[in-house]
Amino acid sequence: MNKILVSLDGSEISERACAKAVELAAAMKSKLVFLYVANVNQLAVHSCLSSELLEAVNKAGDVILTHAEENAPEGVETERVLETGSPAPTIVDVAEEIGADLIVMGSRGLGLVKGVFLGSVSQYVVENAKCAVMVVK
Repeated sequence: MNKILVSLDGSEISERACAKAVELAAAMKSKLVFLYVANVNQLAVHSCLSSELLEAVNKAGDVILTHAEENAPEGVETERVLETGSPAPTIVDVAEEIGADLIVMGSRGLGLVKGVFLGSVSQYVVENAKCAVMVVK
């Protein structure tokens, strides 16, 4: 396994996914790619998508990525990717672009009703990724 992509959003679940990805990367001597996707779809629903708001969201993503990189053990090669868009297809696209062998991401307990109406990022990635996907609870 050469490249592991881990999707981060700052939640406790994504922290657990990151810890698992770091563990795997260290054991397999894989490159670890940290990904944060600024969800512009969610932002557009709640407010006008101004350049100031987008900049603030990107800064938050930068903090999350920096924290992940700082916690990677010495000797594990890392890369950071900050994207803007809809998280599910962006994760799949980035994984394909970088040639990821594995995507590691957190699950969210949306519940049956919300999951049916809103969809699930992890479900979408599992169904559409061309590589293996590990969903961490």
